[in-house]
Amino acid sequence: MIPDVLITVFAAVLGLLIGSFSNVLIWRLPRHESVNFPPSHCPNCDHALAPIDLVPVLSWAMLGGKCRYCKAPISPRYPIVELITGAGYALLSVVFPYSQVGASLLGLCLLFTLLLVASVIDQETYTIPDEISLPGAAIGLLFGLVNARSGAADTTGLPVFAEALRGMLLGAGLLIAIDLLGSWVIRRFRERAFPEFPLGYQQIALSLLAGAWLGAGWGVGVGVLSAAANLLGRRTFRVPEWLTLGGTLLSLVLTGTGAGPGLILMVQGALAAAGGMALLCGLYWWLSPLITKTPEDDSDDYDASAMGFGDVKLAALIGAFLGWEKLIVAVVFAVVAGAVLGVLQLLIFKENRLKFGPYLAIGAVLALLFGSQLVQMYRGLFGL
Repeated sequence: MIPDVLITVFAAVLGLLIGSFSNVLIWRLPRHESVNFPPSHCPNCDHALAPIDLVPVLSWAMLGGKCRYCKAPISPRYPIVELITGAGYALLSVVFPYSQVGASLLGLCLLFTLLLVASVIDQETYTIPDEISLPGAAIGLLFGLVNARSGAADTTGLPVFAEALRGMLLGAGLLIAIDLLGSWVIRRFRERAFPEFPLGYQQIALSLLAGAWLGAGWGVGVGVLSAAANLLGRRTFRVPEWLTLGGTLLSLVLTGTGAGPGLILMVQGALAAAGGMALLCGLYWWLSPLITKTPEDDSDDYDASAMGFGDVKLAALIGAFLGWEKLIVAVVFAVVAGAVLGVLQLLIFKENRLKFGPYLAIGAVLALLFGSQLVQMYRGLFGL
């Protein structure tokens, strides 16, 4: 018991320090600045900060929330992020004691930090940097690989590799499917005016349909073949959405009436294929030197979207760390939190000030803390 108490204290202190670094990420990532250089400095006067200026929480309080050198106000967001991170790390160390979960506690704390940083950036800039979501999803898979090799059980709070991969694909797939269908409705079932080259939403929709009938792997393969055809033809070959999205919906209806493979398997294949293709698109848009903007940008060059693509990648990160079952719990919590907090904000501020990213983060933390119990309860009720 004593070692766990000491580790909780250590986790709280570590959380304060990581919270300070999180503030660096929150400020610099949206501005495409290096997180290493230049050293910490006042954003108003650019004066380098001394070590005494960088003590989490205490420096801000002792300076009265103002820069030591130019007296410009310092946002209270800085100590708030540090306190939230410290408290979050301490809570995780209590719920998942190190003596039981071992190094998985580091993964849980990392997930907490990634969710917090993504949420604050999303709230301030309406974007979620790929530098957070895509590498974060890959790290979630790595922790799953470690769990698989060690034979760790669900008590670690993290899934094994197979469940992490499944959670990542279904997380991205679920939100991109909502985005595809919602955007189709917003456009009143008209085709996209600006299909991306060589791969984009058209290939994701095609993978959704192909995955429903052929499974996740073949579904992604069909999407990749479509992108290859675009490259070889040096033009975008349109794949009509009445065929891809309409075909997927019709397939599910027919399956629900007894035709074709099992409905659950069809849905899983469709979502996993669409999620895999969406992540390939996200990786391409992030790394390609030819791309200067993505379909997330508010531009006349892109069609209206029902959901930001950053939310899709954030869901992939959450699924990689939590597995597909807790991912579903996280999405349900996010929707409920969005409804409740959205109404409260409308009543108080006359507008909804939170993006969906923070709701997803809230749902993920709740799913991490209570997801296992809720999944077990669900299985007990339905005899699964």
